[in-house]
Amino acid sequence: MVEAVGEQDRKDNPRVDAVTTLGRLPGLARTDNASHTDADLIRDAQANDHAAFETLVRRYSERAFRAAYRVVRDQQAAEEVLQEALIKAYRALPRFEARSSFYTWLYRITVNLALDWRRRSKREPTVEWDDAIAHEVDPRGLVAATVSVDPEVEMRRHEIRDLVSAGIQTLPDGQREVLLLREVDGLSYEEIAESMQISKGTVMSRLHYARKKMIVFLAQRGVDPEDVI
Repeated sequence: MVEAVGEQDRKDNPRVDAVTTLGRLPGLARTDNASHTDADLIRDAQANDHAAFETLVRRYSERAFRAAYRVVRDQQAAEEVLQEALIKAYRALPRFEARSSFYTWLYRITVNLALDWRRRSKREPTVEWDDAIAHEVDPRGLVAATVSVDPEVEMRRHEIRDLVSAGIQTLPDGQREVLLLREVDGLSYEEIAESMQISKGTVMSRLHYARKKMIVFLAQRGVDPEDVI
């Protein structure tokens, strides 16, 4: 019998623990093949190596969670969407032909399920922005926490962080997602285009207008974009 996820795993990576436990993906266990390429892991996973799939889960579940959260804006719902997406990816893996990267494939599955959830809710989520989640979702857009003895500086950092979060949420869905995929997930224009199934030109256009709107939004509130690190 395959060994269950250990207590240390739960402490080190609670989201992976939630995925492997709640998702009930058969045979997932601890793995030592984290240095393998995605192509190697996909090939092994398609040959029923469950540990290889677990490594892919560990590698990309956090990014997929952020993508889900950006759509549903609710932590529990995002966890449920991620769980469903990983189960769906696991079942569909034998048909995966590597025409795209594993992450862009998982991203499309995750976002489609998140959009389905949002449509089923029949309303826009009304939950307030959670700073703890926001730090995961857009860490480059939020001011990094640093040690400071000046309370005024700390207060200003919090104000800027809140304004950036608010500004991001005013963007249209397409522009917001492109901005976060580029600035947070670090995807190339080509990867974003592939993930969202739009042209590279559309990616560049959406990113341009998203950045422009953010600059205006922050400037109107007395924030120099250079102050956002």
